[in-house]
Amino acid sequence: MARDPQTIQSEIEEAREALASTLDKLADRASPKSVAGRARTSLVGVLRSPAGMAGVGVAVSLVALLVVRRVRS
Repeated sequence: MARDPQTIQSEIEEAREALASTLDKLADRASPKSVAGRARTSLVGVLRSPAGMAGVGVAVSLVALLVVRRVRS
């Protein structure tokens, strides 16, 4: 059964719009600004966790110790 050329044209237009939408989403997801935003959100989440806070506390303590030792010598 042959399909109507108008129907085929309509299907092609719908497929183009779907592809364009998908490409726009991929471009937005891969943009450096979006990647940096997701990385920042993830890092903030880790640092706000109890383990993250403990890690930051240890790092700050070590830096403070090194500064005190440097000043004393």
